[in-house]
Amino acid sequence: MNKLLRSLIIGLCLAPLASQAQVQDWPNKPIKLIVPFPAGGPTDLVGREAANILREEFKQPVVVENRPGGNGVLGHSVLAKSPADGYTIGLLVITVSIAPHLGNAPFDTFKDFAPISNMVAMTPIIVANNNAPFNTLAELTSYAKANPEKLAYGTPGVATVPHLAAELFQMQSGTQLNHVPYKGATQQIQDLIGGSTLLDFQSSLVVALPQLKADRIKALAVLSDKRSPQLPNVPTAKESGYPGLVVSPWFGLGAPAGVPPAILQKMHAAIAKGLNTKEVQDKFAAIGATVHPSKSPAEFAGYIQSEYERWGKVIKAADVKAE
Repeated sequence: MNKLLRSLIIGLCLAPLASQAQVQDWPNKPIKLIVPFPAGGPTDLVGREAANILREEFKQPVVVENRPGGNGVLGHSVLAKSPADGYTIGLLVITVSIAPHLGNAPFDTFKDFAPISNMVAMTPIIVANNNAPFNTLAELTSYAKANPEKLAYGTPGVATVPHLAAELFQMQSGTQLNHVPYKGATQQIQDLIGGSTLLDFQSSLVVALPQLKADRIKALAVLSDKRSPQLPNVPTAKESGYPGLVVSPWFGLGAPAGVPPAILQKMHAAIAKGLNTKEVQDKFAAIGATVHPSKSPAEFAGYIQSEYERWGKVIKAADVKAE
């Protein structure tokens, strides 16, 4: 018994030293970064830029693994169940603040993840068919009120950020629109150009901007807090009389819960440093995104909480159900 007791005491004394050594030695092997959406889209671009930043800072391979499904739910659930050793991380996106309210999230937003830092926010936009009888949000509101439930608008799917933005617009404007959900933004905008729909809510400028530059569609408003540098003549919804219609599809970095805080802090410092370079900022600006690094992992956790509360109210008020 005395030998066993001594072994236990020695083990307890050595455990903190081993943990400290693990933190100091991190990273000493490749890191996996889970992206919860397919390759090639805006989320993937953010994930690969995060991988580039970490690879440059830590001089270790950072391998991007795309795990699409369920509008980001699958990838987040994989991240939540990964080892908490700092060698599996992933993008945390606005999905973690929305999915739990729809009853289809196999993870706990506040128990299963360790937030590291917010990274970027996309610029959502409301666009219309060139022949639509409205050119501003005020004109859109008047037309929609005169034609309740008749004006069809497209989004990339039920409970996506554009859909929730449209529900928020209807609440604030007192209008009733007809939702046409698609399985992606590309087909959605093609139908807008063709006239199958007259109105479109997009989560970013990636798909809409080329069509706007080619004069195939027209912009009514951006839903960001400030005007987009790519579209300086397009007003914000806030400027157009809807101060509460500010939407920010965000992309940050996180890890499974339980990763040592010192490792999280190392990654936070690396991401903040990388996002502060003009080269990286220009890359994101090209896709209509702006950098928003958090001051600390705790600040990012607080932001996720505020987004959870905000979108929960919208989902409940609009009675949005998952498909």
